[in-house]
Parts: sequence; C-alpha cells; structure tokens
Amino acid sequence: MADSSAFVIGTRGSPLALAQAHETQRRLSAAHGLAPERLPLEVIKTTGDRIQDRALSEAGGKGLFTKELDIALLDGSIDLAVHSAKDLPTVLPDGIVIVGYLPREDVRDAFISRRAASLRDLPEGAVVGSASLRRQAEIRRLRPDLRVTLLRGNVETRLEKLDRGEVDATLLAMAGLRRLGLTQHVSAVLDVEDFLPAVGQGAIAITIRTGDERVEQAIRPILDVATGHALAAERAFLTVLDGSCRTPIAGHARLVGEEIEFRGMVLRPDGSESLEVLRRGAPADAAALGREAGLDLRARMPAGFLGA
Repeated sequence: MADSSAFVIGTRGSPLALAQAHETQRRLSAAHGLAPERLPLEVIKTTGDRIQDRALSEAGGKGLFTKELDIALLDGSIDLAVHSAKDLPTVLPDGIVIVGYLPREDVRDAFISRRAASLRDLPEGAVVGSASLRRQAEIRRLRPDLRVTLLRGNVETRLEKLDRGEVDATLLAMAGLRRLGLTQHVSAVLDVEDFLPAVGQGAIAITIRTGDERVEQAIRPILDVATGHALAAERAFLTVLDGSCRTPIAGHARLVGEEIEFRGMVLRPDGSESLEVLRRGAPADAAALGREAGLDLRARMPAGFLGA
C-alpha cells in the first residue's frame, strides 16, 4: 500500500469502542508501515449510545449500535467501521459486508461483585444487574433465587454503579475488561461450559463497502482465519434463530485440532428452560454447521419458546 493512501476508521466513542479501533489502527499501521495518523479515527455517536434508560430490546435491538456507522460507510465518510462482533445484526444493510475479524480475545464472562467471590456465593435475594437478556436468563437458570435487574451504560459506568451499591453484582465480558486494562475488578471468570457466551463475544468485526477491493486488500493481512471460521458458525446459528436483543441466545465455536466445535443454547427469558446443541465438523463447513445447529434447536423448541 502506497504511503499516499489513507483510510478513515469509523468507531463509536465509548472507551471500549475506541480501544478496539486503536487496536485495528495499530495492526493496520504495522502491516503496511504507515504512521497511525494516516489512519485517522472518526468517532460517530450512535442511537444505542444515546439510550441509557431502557433495554435495547425495547428500543429496536442491535442495529442501534451500527446504523450511524453504516450510513457513514455508505456515504464515503469512513472507509471501514470497527464493531464488537456481538453488536452486529444478523442481516447487514445492502452495500455493507463484514470483511473479517481480528484475533479473538477471551470469550468468557466475568463475575464482578463487592459482596461475593462468585455467582454461587451470592446470598439469596442479592441483586445482579445486566443489560443482556442472555446473561439475565443464564443467571436465572443457575440462581433462580437472585433478583436480576437492568443495568445499562458502558463498562466504567456499570462498575461505578456497582461501587455505589445500586446492584450487588454484575457480569461483563472478559474481552472488554482486558482491552480496557480493568481485569483487577474481576471476582471470578465464568467457565464457558457453565455459562455460554454471546455469539461473537470477544471478537472485533470490521465492515466495509461491498466490492471495495482497495480497502479489502489493505485489511486482509490483519484478519484472523480461525476467528472467521468460528464467527461463520455462530452467526449462521443466530440467523436461523432470528436472534435479536429480544431473545436469550448463546453460542460459541472454536477450533479443536482440525475440527470446528460449536455449542449453542436458547433459553426462556426467566431461565426456567433451556435447549442446547453440539456440532463438530470441518472449518470450511462452519456456516453450514451453525445453520444445522440452529435448525436442530428450532425443531426441538416448544411452541412460543422464543421470546416467551
């Protein structure tokens, strides 16, 4: 890539979004020998950032964190957009494509509390705050005796609310805490076997304009193939189940030897019932594997299970 080239990187303005954008900037800079200032960040406030008083499921779902970035891509204001993969809707607007993912961070959820060392140790009736229906349902599945409430805001805001005693505990993604240098707040890390993460958790996704070969060629060296296979399975699974912020769905794929292994789960919002699926196959068949897993769960669901 010639030194005269420059790419504008679009990002949300939260500390975590900026950390992810800076990581993308650093990797692109190193891959092409460009000074970081040749890859400027364009901070764009999204509708999701403005809504702090209610669950996103009540306001329109995942697209609230991507709409304004999509518009900036399509009108040429930015050349690529950096997203938390779990924030991306299953269907993207016409003219926009996920070009790939950076190497994935820790996919697990972290338990954070000033009252207990683990979710298991919280006293009966303790209040756990979370903005994620998936986390809320999984908490209720494991600890139906706890009170689960909405807790919105970025990572720092949620930690401040915890310190003020608004809730007794919360769950946050380990990946975000690592990227922000805040792992000292973690009380316990929840094992994936017990607490399945959100589809895309820990992965940074990059979107570009469809057919923009100049940007695609520039980004290709920093993309991670293994993460791409994992996300292909996870997003295919989510697409089959029509996953949105209104449905508690969990899914995680990883390479095990030469195979990809996928685990998926859907839950009733109250955690009273859950269905799980496990699939293994060739990485090249990741999307088909995820789709089959989703179809399997759909076939086993009682009527009205999703969103019930």
